[in-house]
Amino acid sequence: VDLIAVLVIALVSLLLSRGISKASRVENVLVVLKVLAVLTFIVVGATAIHVQNYVPFIPKYHLNADGSAFGGWQGIYAGVSMIFLAYIGFDSIAANSAEAKNPGKTMPRGILGSLVIAVVLFVAVALVLVGMFKYSSYANNAEPVGWALRQAGHPIVASVIQAIAVLGMFTALIGMTLAGSRLIYSFGRDGMLPKWLGKLHHNQPNNALLVLTIVAIIIGAFCPFAFLAQLISAGTLIAFMFVSLGIYALRRREGVDIAVPAFKMPFYPVLPAIAFLGALFVFMGLDIQAKLYAGVWFIVGLVIYFSYGMRHSYLAEKRLSETDTAAKSASKVADSTVEERD
Repeated sequence: VDLIAVLVIALVSLLLSRGISKASRVENVLVVLKVLAVLTFIVVGATAIHVQNYVPFIPKYHLNADGSAFGGWQGIYAGVSMIFLAYIGFDSIAANSAEAKNPGKTMPRGILGSLVIAVVLFVAVALVLVGMFKYSSYANNAEPVGWALRQAGHPIVASVIQAIAVLGMFTALIGMTLAGSRLIYSFGRDGMLPKWLGKLHHNQPNNALLVLTIVAIIIGAFCPFAFLAQLISAGTLIAFMFVSLGIYALRRREGVDIAVPAFKMPFYPVLPAIAFLGALFVFMGLDIQAKLYAGVWFIVGLVIYFSYGMRHSYLAEKRLSETDTAAKSASKVADSTVEERD
């Protein structure tokens, strides 16, 4: 049992249950510290770069002992699927749109802006790490940044950056737990999950937060990280594929029964198709176990939707109410016509 995972998840949930304003202040401080730590590593590590470590820039393709691909474009493809986990926080910003000012403008800026900044930092850190020491030196190394700085003669900087990195992990947990609880709350409010999940306590969706916390603790305490990383990536990629396809259905309804959004995906209808194919391409690079378990999880979601959510949703009840109203109106008209004839 991973007791650290249990304790950390419980602490994050306790913080969020006390209100989003307190959590956001903690999040802001930690994010600033994390970015400063990353920039410090880039600056300090750049002084120890050896250009020869970049040659060859793409190592020759071969299979590792465990059967995974390394080097060449095959290795890059396998790596894309493995590190996709690092990119799943940006979409969670959208889950908090109900608590944002002018979400039509601020949400796209927040998502795209943070994504660009993160990609630049990710690439810069990777380039500095590989430049400091040969890529093979980092094999099975759980602390590559700290190790590289110590080997380069910067032990104090290494300790500071590693301490901030550990604390900084809370930012991802806060962001994802916040988004997850809001999504579950939205499903409960809309009737697609039991409605008690859509109730607020002191203006906080604490019922949804409690359920999410229990599930996260069980999974985090008993499942190995390598398995979870691929499973989460697979589930997120499935969601991305369906969101991309959903744009085609939503675009036709804009200005009809849903509001015209302040932000629209550009280059429609080409870009949604490219987004779908891109997510599918990364998904196919995951191992068979991740695909299998994600597929089972997806089927469970479909069963819940078709057996409960679709029939109990707010929209289904609204349509049923409108149908009943129309039927009653038609019945009254028919009755009055009969009376007039009589």
